[in-house]
Amino acid sequence: MSTQPHSSPDRAPIALHERAIDNIRYIRETMERATSFTAISGLGYVLVGVTATGAAAFAATLATPEQWLAVWTLELVVAGLLSVGFTARKARSLGVPLRSQTGRKLVLAFAPPMVVGGLLTAAAYVSGDVHLVPGIWLALYGAGVMTGGAYSVPVVPIMGAAFIVLGGVALLTPVSGDLLLAVGLGGLHMVFGLIVWRRYGG
Repeated sequence: MSTQPHSSPDRAPIALHERAIDNIRYIRETMERATSFTAISGLGYVLVGVTATGAAAFAATLATPEQWLAVWTLELVVAGLLSVGFTARKARSLGVPLRSQTGRKLVLAFAPPMVVGGLLTAAAYVSGDVHLVPGIWLALYGAGVMTGGAYSVPVVPIMGAAFIVLGGVALLTPVSGDLLLAVGLGGLHMVFGLIVWRRYGG
């Protein structure tokens, strides 16, 4: 009697090259997850864009720099809560820890331009040059998104570059800062948020 194992006639053996391709694909996906923070929420970006568009429209009707800055300060808080909240929600669904090494690198790369933006905003307000603030915000937010986005999905740094371009337009041309804030913080967030949502999930 033969003791050799018999393969099931219904189960064809996997070709060696197919197994190699599967292994390479697995290694590549594992490395991508290890080197990029994929829990950025496209839905969060879209909602930030919606609230920023409303803030831009309302702030443009206000008479004083103090009122204008107050509206945008409130929007900053709302946008931060939306971004963090929906990113945390997506991270839980993916099983990705928010405090991963890559997540920390993203935050550390994003934070310095934001701190500089806050300092320049204060300086512009004290000197009476509040008209420079939209350009400062757009350019430095774009810089933060580009540097932090290096640790995220590829479309995020592209969004950052678009913000820098808008910041340059705001600083160097007479185009309305309120309009450019609506286009940038509103429109770009919604457009790129939809791209991230579609390609990488909510």
